[in-house]
Amino acid sequence: MNLKRTIISLFLLFILSQAFSQNVISWKFSLQDKGNGEVELVADATIQQGWHMYDSKIPDNGPYPTSLSFDEIKGAEAVGNFQAVGKQATVKFDEVFGMNIGTFDNSAKFAQRLKITDKNNFSISGDVRAQACDDKSCTPPLPNEFSFKSTDLPKTVTVAASAGEAETPGAVIVPLENLSPDSSVASAPVTATVEVDKELLWTPVTEELNSFGSQNDGGSSLWSIFLKGLLWGFAALITPCVWPMIPITVSFFLNRNKKVRKKAVADAAVYGVSIIIIYVALGLLITAIFGASALNSLATSAVFNLIFFALLLVFAMSFLGAFELVLPASWTNKMDSKVDSTSGLISLFFMAFTLALVSFSCTGPIIGWLLVEAATQGSYLAPAIGMLGFAIALAIPFTLFAIFPSWLKTLPKSGSWLNSVKVVLGFIVLAVSLKFLSVADLSNGWGILNRDIFLIIWIVIFGILGFYLLGKLKFHGDSDVSHVTIPRLFLSIFSFAFAIYLIPGLWGAPLKPISSILPPLSTQDFKLNEVTLNTVYDDYETGMAAAIQSGKPALVAFGGHGCVNCHKMDATVLVNEQVKGLIDNEFIYITLMTDERAKLSEIMEVNENGRITKLKTVGDKWSYLQRHKFGAQSQPYYVILDHSGKPVAPSHAFDENITNYVNFLEIGLRNFKK
Repeated sequence: MNLKRTIISLFLLFILSQAFSQNVISWKFSLQDKGNGEVELVADATIQQGWHMYDSKIPDNGPYPTSLSFDEIKGAEAVGNFQAVGKQATVKFDEVFGMNIGTFDNSAKFAQRLKITDKNNFSISGDVRAQACDDKSCTPPLPNEFSFKSTDLPKTVTVAASAGEAETPGAVIVPLENLSPDSSVASAPVTATVEVDKELLWTPVTEELNSFGSQNDGGSSLWSIFLKGLLWGFAALITPCVWPMIPITVSFFLNRNKKVRKKAVADAAVYGVSIIIIYVALGLLITAIFGASALNSLATSAVFNLIFFALLLVFAMSFLGAFELVLPASWTNKMDSKVDSTSGLISLFFMAFTLALVSFSCTGPIIGWLLVEAATQGSYLAPAIGMLGFAIALAIPFTLFAIFPSWLKTLPKSGSWLNSVKVVLGFIVLAVSLKFLSVADLSNGWGILNRDIFLIIWIVIFGILGFYLLGKLKFHGDSDVSHVTIPRLFLSIFSFAFAIYLIPGLWGAPLKPISSILPPLSTQDFKLNEVTLNTVYDDYETGMAAAIQSGKPALVAFGGHGCVNCHKMDATVLVNEQVKGLIDNEFIYITLMTDERAKLSEIMEVNENGRITKLKTVGDKWSYLQRHKFGAQSQPYYVILDHSGKPVAPSHAFDENITNYVNFLEIGLRNFKK
């Protein structure tokens, strides 16, 4: 039961995103006068029982040290380092990291000395990050923010230096118009020396884009999400949690309305509609809580992807028979009592809700994956559209078999084949879980799951699956396979064929059908032939300066390390000989990763929809540029700009049709030359 509750808690953490707010360490910040014009910023930490946090001084390649960073510091300058004061850390040899590491239990105190240079204009803000661990898990080093103004200074503080002295060269707020062209690292050689009007380059151009119309407005993406939901809904039907419910539920409707068959059919139809309402409401609720842009950011978050990787890993183990994963019986009992105590449409709705709870162990990973996929679309409708497709597929059989009850006799009976379906799903979920680990790896640049390692694991997974389908392996709950049925034979052939198909990828084959799932080819250690664009800039202003100097239009591509469709476009469209030739010869190509975690050299503060937003990472900056200038927030997103930063063609989104992309480039080039 403890294991079951643990899994349930993890799933709820995913839905409500509570994993980002674990309050293991609580902080209190204060300023203390230390004389001679100096104050100490004191950070008192209270650590939950059973957990420990790390010291600020940790050797390289060790765990995350407790650290402080300033977003703003005025009227003062930092003196010395942020370090523990009072009680010192307990230093022990850590066998995992192979080094001596200092840790704190129960409480800790850290301090940063500051010299006051301008008492009246004193202002500081920033955050402290610390990682806490127990004997089972660790928390992410989330920021704990602080801010103080001149009125917060102790009254006894004196000024150590005359007002007007230069402030510290640390992190300060940089107005948008003062942003330097090289504020993030460009991968291409910076040869442009021309001046660019940064304010003009950042001016919104949504009206100009609207005047062109949209070459592909993302409607196809919503259709894609709907179809994926539909397919996964049909897949969920043949799981052990849902399949047996079809004859049981339909028979219930027919038996309780024996004399009035039309009433039974009507009840089943209402039951099906209730299923649709429940799952669509889930999609709308997720979007309402987080918002489309927040969901997009969440889906590319390293912490989120690691949590979802762990969830899918647990689900895969459950599917493979390690343990049975069910929601608490009290939940379904409560739903059953609601069904018994109500009547009419309300009772049918509670029956549908009971189905959702009972089938959770099989549909949970599918729903979670679908919601994550929908989140990357950057559309408020995407999660609801995905759930609509899933729910329609789930509701169809209950309605159809109620209308045509004789069909129930043709349904295959429940048996060991359902357990085999569950095991096959376990292998698939295990393979898919690596995708989320890959996104976290790419976002943080860890380099632990390169493309070749990813492929090797997949080859092994689908090879083992092929042997399982041939009856050479047996899992918990499986019956002996006396002979191989035709469906198992064909599925095993497909599994072995797919594993063999993956092998050339170890030498750099593009593997276009699954390119959206694999890590990019650039992460692979060995490749015989790699087709890449000649020159790529990853800084907007630097790339625009190069475009002005070369006299070419700029092709700006907004993407992300965790963007599935971006990888697919790179592997199927941009490597095309005609497309690559056009971009290399006629455009300056600028690719901006909206989930890049590298920190900006200086914090940006912008006013967005009446709110002050701090942009701390390179990804924050490019995501804001896309929203602010182009009024878009989904990736991939392509736009062709002239030298004043104005579009010369309609924008382009995900579309694997090479002819359409060539037309997009040629229209932009033709309009630019006019």
